[in-house]
Amino acid sequence: MSGLKTATKPSARAAGTRSQLLGKLAPYGYVAPTVVLMVVLMLIPIVMVLGYSLMDNVIMKKNPQFVGFAHYIDILTSDSFHGAVVNTLFFTGASVIAHLVIGLVFALLLNTDLLGNRTKAVFRMIYILPWLFTVAIIAILWRLLLAPNGVVNYVLTSSHLIGSQIAWLAEPQYALLAVTFINIWSGYPFYMTSLLAGLQGIPTELFEAAKVDGANPLQRFVSITLPQLRPIVISMALLDFIWTTQQFALIWMTTGGGPLNTTEMLSTFTYKLAFSRYQFGSASASAAIVLVISLVLAFFYVRAQKARD
Repeated sequence: MSGLKTATKPSARAAGTRSQLLGKLAPYGYVAPTVVLMVVLMLIPIVMVLGYSLMDNVIMKKNPQFVGFAHYIDILTSDSFHGAVVNTLFFTGASVIAHLVIGLVFALLLNTDLLGNRTKAVFRMIYILPWLFTVAIIAILWRLLLAPNGVVNYVLTSSHLIGSQIAWLAEPQYALLAVTFINIWSGYPFYMTSLLAGLQGIPTELFEAAKVDGANPLQRFVSITLPQLRPIVISMALLDFIWTTQQFALIWMTTGGGPLNTTEMLSTFTYKLAFSRYQFGSASASAAIVLVISLVLAFFYVRAQKARD
């Protein structure tokens, strides 16, 4: 009997150790599929692109030569790249600011007590519509509206605001403004819904206390509403900045980066290098530069999220 007891104790101890080990490894097993997908679909392609950027024109040459940072120097000193950077900054900055202002105004309108619940529901449905359309539908819709014989020109000429029809997406002086307007129209609902949720989460006791102290609506907005919404605004602005700098589909489907590169963005510039000029080494260097910019913006976004938490 004593021998049986001594034989049972090590087996029980081994089973307990095995269960503890399985318990510690279980969380890693749950995240393993995601980690594998990220490595295969993100990490490996990024490493390959970084390698391509240091080689002479890969894919097009059987034995590409190592050229170091030559592609980066060519890209950073290129006038076309500088123009794409300027266009991207204007497109992104104007879009983010307009998204914030329009989204905040509409959120305040939908949160006011002056409108009934049914009226708010109708306006909420109307305001959210641009967010429901895909990029392809938005591009086709606005290409038709902004065509020389489209609705926009008809309304403006009928109102005598312009003397003749304008090709908004085909004339250099208007094309960048037109695509920026389209992006603003399609993106403000993201801010509106997020800010509306933030407004509804502000305790009403703060406004009631401010009223008792004699604060007018503007003072309550500046002293209570804006500080309460500040973490949400910072997070959304950074996230929107990251998304907008990488906007490709809308630009490509409306203007293709033209006319005369007036709407050329970093995304379309990189795409053309690769698939129009077949300069895959230069395109990889441009993509690596965009990746660095995105990582910097992502760093500030994560930092803002930690401060918010």
